[in-house]
Amino acid sequence: MPSSSPSWPSLYSPGVEIVHIEHNDPEQPTGVYLSHPVDVFRFTLYWTLIFYTPIFLFCGVYAFLNLTFPPNPRTSVLREASDESAYPLLTIPYSPREADTPLLRPPKRKPNEGRSRTTFALLVLLTFIALSLLGAAIGSAIVGFVLALIYRLAKYNLSTWVPFIWSVIYVLVGLLSVWPFAIDII
Repeated sequence: MPSSSPSWPSLYSPGVEIVHIEHNDPEQPTGVYLSHPVDVFRFTLYWTLIFYTPIFLFCGVYAFLNLTFPPNPRTSVLREASDESAYPLLTIPYSPREADTPLLRPPKRKPNEGRSRTTFALLVLLTFIALSLLGAAIGSAIVGFVLALIYRLAKYNLSTWVPFIWSVIYVLVGLLSVWPFAIDII
């Protein structure tokens, strides 16, 4: 195995290791292989960041726009009015006592009254970005070092395509687990 670290991405034609491999060396002359666990982690981290971060960024921007520019309240009032007209017997008549009650009590102070809608939306966007970076770093550390350990114990050569493929797998599994959570926030 070569002792120098290959430059990223160092992808090569995968046909080199798939087509006509009988009676050839385990290391192909045009192939690029990773021998150090730190290199495997680095390659896995870069690929995971490339695939993982845009998905979280898209969800974060979508949540930011939904929180900054909420639906028009006029349309929701019209929707409620149409529901009441459909069931006129279920509407509660107006009571003057209800109108007088709020005047007797001092108005309640809302929590975070000074925080604007845009500030909250920006916090949500930054949370999405931070979670994407943290998830990519932790996931690629686990996947990368486990791959390096397995390939070293089995005495196989780790191609630069392996971190690429496992990063795609990690991102797809992450999408399956994060999608319901992101939908609840959005």
